[in-house]
Amino acid sequence: MSSEPDIGERPGSSEPDVGEQPGWGGPPLARTTLDRAAHHRTDAEWIAEAWKTGLVLLIDISKGGRALITGLDQGEPSLVLVGADAAPEGERLFLGIDAEGVPIFAVDTPLPEHPGAEARTLRDIGHRLDSRDAGILTTAAALGNWHASHRFSPLNGQPTTVIEAGWSRVDENGKAMWPRTDPAMIVLVHDGIAGPQGRCLLGHNASWPTVDGVRRFSCLAGYVEPGESTEAAVVREVREEVGIKLRSLQYEGSQSWPYPGSLMLGYLAEADPTQPIVVDPEEIDEALWLTRSEIAQMISGEFEVAGVRLGLPMRSSIALYLIETWLNA
Repeated sequence: MSSEPDIGERPGSSEPDVGEQPGWGGPPLARTTLDRAAHHRTDAEWIAEAWKTGLVLLIDISKGGRALITGLDQGEPSLVLVGADAAPEGERLFLGIDAEGVPIFAVDTPLPEHPGAEARTLRDIGHRLDSRDAGILTTAAALGNWHASHRFSPLNGQPTTVIEAGWSRVDENGKAMWPRTDPAMIVLVHDGIAGPQGRCLLGHNASWPTVDGVRRFSCLAGYVEPGESTEAAVVREVREEVGIKLRSLQYEGSQSWPYPGSLMLGYLAEADPTQPIVVDPEEIDEALWLTRSEIAQMISGEFEVAGVRLGLPMRSSIALYLIETWLNA
């Protein structure tokens, strides 16, 4: 075997396998140019050589997956990646190979001081990163969260250690486990009417506080249950949370939401707005039909009801992507 890692190529290919296509317009955290290069994960010699020449993302999973970001003042935020010689001790998680052929790793660690950098999470910065950095931070957060919750085997309580370059853990009996992703649906229900007076249905989660005078509303969402299709989960969750029956639904896209390890599958669904809204008070304490004109005002921060300003989800969420997809239809 060569002493130099074969970086950036899959067998039979002369180009890195990248996820982003020109003109990408999907959910913000679905963007990536990272080749995960899974065929290298079990090649310990390749991984060791790749570590020497690669770059490392330092991420603090205990603090919500914070990473160091530079360029915030200039409006061009980017991840701080360090060389292997500057990386602390810790479990090395191989994330993949970037479009320039550079191996990318992550280490879960308290963040050091870095000139000109701020600690930020994927929630508040993911949408502002370029596709390379968005893919790196999303993968690191999801994988890091899984490792943090699997230090011990759920089968027998034994301590576990990292194998396969961070993509598996094994207990003392040799029983391996791999990262799992929880499928969840999220849906924007609308009335099917075009133009400014077309309406969509948003809900306020009973657990969400009012922050800085803003009461946040979002799409309806929930986990897909065992033995259930995503489409069936959409129909069930809407009926359970707001008592509305759907007459059609359409898949729009997906993105990882590593809090701690979900895959959000996004839909638009049509329903009759004359149906009475019956909320599940443990989940939703208020649901409203809002026109496109009102949604546009909410985006600009200028919409109030009974003296309370109504807001929308964070920019990095697939919820806002669904709302804006409908708004601009």
